[in-house]
Amino acid sequence: MASEATQLQGLDPESRQMVLDTVAQLKKRLLTKDKILEYDRKEIFPEDTIREMLGPEIGLQLLMLPEAYGGIGGGARDSCAVTREMAKICLGITTAFFAIQLGADPIMVGGTEAQKQKWLGAIAEGNALVAYAVTEPDAGSNVVAIKTKADPVTNDAGEIIGYKINGSKQFISTGLYADFITVLANTPEGATFFIMEKGTEGYTPGKGEEKHGIRASNTSPLTFSDAFVPLENLIGGVPGQGFKQASKVFGYTRLMVAAMALGGGESAMEIAIAYAKERIQFKAPLSEKQGYTHKLIIPNVVRLAAAEAFIEETATRLDSGEPDLEVEGSIAKLFTTESANKAAEDAIQALGGYGYITEYQVEKIKRDVRITCIYEGTSEIQQNIISTFRWKKTRKTKGGFYQAISDEMLRLEDELQDAGCRMYGLAASALNQAVDLAHEQRLTRQQYIMFALADMMVHVEVGASLARRAAAKVRNGESDAEKVKLISKLFANETALMISQGILKVVMGCGTCDLDMTDNFMKNIAYTELTASCQNIVNDMDQLADIVFERSS
Repeated sequence: MASEATQLQGLDPESRQMVLDTVAQLKKRLLTKDKILEYDRKEIFPEDTIREMLGPEIGLQLLMLPEAYGGIGGGARDSCAVTREMAKICLGITTAFFAIQLGADPIMVGGTEAQKQKWLGAIAEGNALVAYAVTEPDAGSNVVAIKTKADPVTNDAGEIIGYKINGSKQFISTGLYADFITVLANTPEGATFFIMEKGTEGYTPGKGEEKHGIRASNTSPLTFSDAFVPLENLIGGVPGQGFKQASKVFGYTRLMVAAMALGGGESAMEIAIAYAKERIQFKAPLSEKQGYTHKLIIPNVVRLAAAEAFIEETATRLDSGEPDLEVEGSIAKLFTTESANKAAEDAIQALGGYGYITEYQVEKIKRDVRITCIYEGTSEIQQNIISTFRWKKTRKTKGGFYQAISDEMLRLEDELQDAGCRMYGLAASALNQAVDLAHEQRLTRQQYIMFALADMMVHVEVGASLARRAAAKVRNGESDAEKVKLISKLFANETALMISQGILKVVMGCGTCDLDMTDNFMKNIAYTELTASCQNIVNDMDQLADIVFERSS
């Protein structure tokens, strides 16, 4: 984690707020509710509007570009904040902007100085929509399985002057409209990124897909038939670096998808909360009924707040220059996207028949936010990544990784109290032992068990971030400190239940542990205390509902 003394990359708070104010103005002028609903209904990719947002008067893309190449040098925290606010307006439009950032990333992490000056400069000037062309029809989220080939082309002297690319890509955001793409193809030396311009002979963008959601974005297949790219368009100048370049940005890009999902989920909850204050059922507003508040709203408010804490913490670590946060990116994406999808689903239910009607927008948010669980690696891909890497880290550190979290949370319990920190500590310790058991019993060969471990890992790490946030707010005397403590306590209950249920799958699911072993294991992990985390939960939810719905107690 970044210390307070660490110099963080990015904008100062005032500059960031100026960018956020610009996004707010877009909602009033270019991206009004009527226009957003029209784009969705007619499946319009509003190219002119998006290009206007790239132009000199707005220049929203400058946030993500370094100052050296014409940008304003925003960091991960800035990008997360702006992406989140844009997603509250429309996830389709946000996807188009995310495509520019994603397409530029291979150049930013691997490009030569000349390539950065030329291509990042073109983005900064507002002259380029960009697409990231990696996914293929038969490869999906498995980047290693791509089949698109790049064969060297030589001159009479036998010198390589470029490459001919053959193959196809699928589900490429902004693919039909992009002025240039960063495309991943296999050279004799391995996977390599190339820059290919629109209009290149042999490069054919296909018709946009008809989609369930994010209809204001374009998603197209691309085909390549002897499409020639000159040698100077090989990103980095050295072939075979593509996988390394792609892996460098996963922690960042998956965090951006999490921020997109967070904005969508929050928007759905805002609509449902406002509706509950006005809608009268059986002589009282819905906001006073536990069947509404405690089932459909409060659990989602808690999860989205937990997601916000983890995203902010990870973004801060990225801005401090901390490397190797790919697993944290996966945790952020998995937890936030699944939480936002559930929030949007519950928002439809919360509005009843109105939730199913376009005008109220929650059904659009649900259709839009669903894709966040899929693109940039499905939830199942994230579960694979998280469980595999954290299992290996647990073994490498001899249990030190999760034990450190447990010790930290138990120390925080003495400082905070009543914020669920003890439960987080017990959960981290129990998880540690579950990972060891799974390893010793060779259960790590079972994908279902690994998925269960991943879900437990996610809750423990997200919960620890939320507890840290609560502690920081208490120390700083912030006005919402008690609210965040309450949210942390409620999420600690969810985490404890997730751990207790997940451990049952690990210990009993495959039949490898006898009853005595199971009984001893349950005692060692304080299973009874974990399941007792429900103590006083209804009253805690009442308290949070008072705050969320601004009810007089």
